[in-house]
Amino acid sequence: MPSRSHPTQRQRRLGIELRKLREAAGLSAQDAGALINIKAYQVSHLEAGRVGITPGRLRTLACNYGCANESFVEALVALADERDKGWWEEYRGSLPPGYLDIAELEDGARKMRTSSSVHIPGLLQTEDHARAIFEEAVQPLPTRELELRLVHRMRRQAVLDHKEPPQLDAIVHEAALRMQFGGRKAALAQLEHLLAVTERDHVRIRVLPFAAGGFPGAGQTVFYAYGAVSQLDTVQLDAAHTTVFLTAEHQLENYRGLFERAERKTLSLKQSRELIHAIAKEA
Repeated sequence: MPSRSHPTQRQRRLGIELRKLREAAGLSAQDAGALINIKAYQVSHLEAGRVGITPGRLRTLACNYGCANESFVEALVALADERDKGWWEEYRGSLPPGYLDIAELEDGARKMRTSSSVHIPGLLQTEDHARAIFEEAVQPLPTRELELRLVHRMRRQAVLDHKEPPQLDAIVHEAALRMQFGGRKAALAQLEHLLAVTERDHVRIRVLPFAAGGFPGAGQTVFYAYGAVSQLDTVQLDAAHTTVFLTAEHQLENYRGLFERAERKTLSLKQSRELIHAIAKEA
């Protein structure tokens, strides 16, 4: 397969998992290459996501690595399948790669959890709210790029309209509900939108009130995507100039714990909806 100069997060993740399986089996890159008739340096490229792999070769490696988890192997085969290009590929070369990786991550998730203390989660933002956030970027954005980011963010939300949409559990701090990005009218429309989406069975919003005091992950925006199998879960963190993806098991475990501890400080779903409604009346 041709070499890639800029592998996607999905392609890198496949390579990471194959390397972990190889190392757990105690095999060298040269040993692995001999199993599928490639050189050791090609195995290194494969594990870095720079080249792809066929389903047959992937299953051969998994078998010889001693991986008996068929669900995991088939999930890796699905990761390796590049026949179906997602809509986000339209933006490759126009937007930062992390934006495309997030869209792909959301599209493949079976469940999502997010926590935000200042902004409304991207999948729940109105266009005016999102525009106001982009207009306050650390580095002012050219008009064309701002519009591209805005359209891309709105298109991401279609994942919630799928025939079998993933569950979305969002923890939103009261501060984010009271921030008036875009002005009073835009802020009211955003609150009304949140009330509307809580009518969906697969969207659950829990509010972390000011009265809760400190909370785990304060100041961070955290997104946890549950993969087809638990080994392929991913945490995404926002940063000013980049997008961070975490995949190590101890990191995933830490953030699962963070969400569980944070949720214990939130209002119930009913109380959360009531507070959103009350803030909307004040707006």
